[in-house]
Amino acid sequence: MSPGARPLRVAVVGTGPAGCYAAEHLLNRDDVAVEINMFDRLPTPYGLVRAGVAPDHPQTKRAARLFEWTAARPGVQMNLNVDIGRHLSHEELLAHHHAVVYAVGATRDRTLGIAGEHLPGSHGAGDFVGWYNGHPDHRTRTFDLSGQRAVIVGNGNVALDIARILLLPPDTLAVTDIADHALTALRRSNLSEVVLLGRRGPAHAAFTSPELLALGDLPDIDVVFEPPGILADDSTSRGAIDTGRSYSARLKHSIMREFAGRAATSNGRRIILKFLSSPMEILGDTRVDAVRIVRNHLVLNADGQFVTRPTTDTEVLQMSLVLRAIGYRVAPIAGVPVDRLGGTIANIDGRVIDPSSQRPLSGVYTTGWSKRGPSGVIGTNKKCSLETVESILDDHAKNLLPEPPRDLADLDRLIAQRQPAVVDINAWRRIDASERRRGHATGRPRVKFTRVEQMLAVSGT
Repeated sequence: MSPGARPLRVAVVGTGPAGCYAAEHLLNRDDVAVEINMFDRLPTPYGLVRAGVAPDHPQTKRAARLFEWTAARPGVQMNLNVDIGRHLSHEELLAHHHAVVYAVGATRDRTLGIAGEHLPGSHGAGDFVGWYNGHPDHRTRTFDLSGQRAVIVGNGNVALDIARILLLPPDTLAVTDIADHALTALRRSNLSEVVLLGRRGPAHAAFTSPELLALGDLPDIDVVFEPPGILADDSTSRGAIDTGRSYSARLKHSIMREFAGRAATSNGRRIILKFLSSPMEILGDTRVDAVRIVRNHLVLNADGQFVTRPTTDTEVLQMSLVLRAIGYRVAPIAGVPVDRLGGTIANIDGRVIDPSSQRPLSGVYTTGWSKRGPSGVIGTNKKCSLETVESILDDHAKNLLPEPPRDLADLDRLIAQRQPAVVDINAWRRIDASERRRGHATGRPRVKFTRVEQMLAVSGT
């Protein structure tokens, strides 16, 4: 920086992995000084690391250690319990910063668009994941676990997470940070079978190899593949692999073949990966009773890609719970354009654009799921955020970011006026310490507060 140059002021909306990686990339630059304001509408930071990662995956949650270090670095101010769009507007953020980065994730479940989808007993995966992770927005949800079978539409990592949580022995979950209300409900569950519906074949399964391998370690739970012979059918699985599928696809196919060769347990609990199957309608009068499924077949299109086509072969599966795990869409933010088709914030390389003109909006950026959609793992956000940061710094170097008319002292006054219960990094540490003490008393990593008022009560704000 030239002597006397003012620091680059950046607002990062969202404190999950994408937002924290963006802040870290900015702070690591030697050629520009930055001042970063991070915002989150909850009193707790770290997004999906806290509220999305399955409780039986504690090693994945360790990413929070890096984010804690980032949040405590000089030049970073945490503004938790501040809701952009309610306490502060998009325009007010721009008035106080050179750049605003939206790392708000994709929090709205996609819908199937089929009859019966909105019957009681049919839910989005986001609701269920938030429920068992103790997210304040989802803590009051209820799920019918009284039947013997649940159906999950989709076979990505989220679907596999949910299947494990539904069938794991409650005593196994009791040593994790699962929400207490979820653990109580799962102890009363009668479920013994979870069916995952995938519209294409095994070679196109959306889950990753580590998530698939985790199914093989489940105690006394069989992993079954349907329809029979699907793993050996050249036209639907190996044929797709042999015509250009990646090493990852071949590895997953090999793992599935190994699972399929295992002897069945005597426990009667099982996870069924049902391929080439799509839901046609959800059946029931006052609540879900069953789902009608159509069998698909794969064909090569003119571009050499495998696509699904429905057959006339259908079946009805009785169940008491159906969960949609088919992806998420970004929740709209006033003043920030959304790509309605993709369900993301409209952008090119992280620069938010006007969809009608395709021109970038000065000083507005996005990263993470709100940028690329709900794909990848936590580490994927590191590269994604780097691309966005490079776009910011490139625009800054070209003097495309106008000087904000208001200073940060004015922003602090505005926040104090609009949201006196703002939670800073020290207040969050008090919440964190209190949860850990609660967990230590019961041999768990933490016992989460699931109500905002509980968090604020121990935060000292």
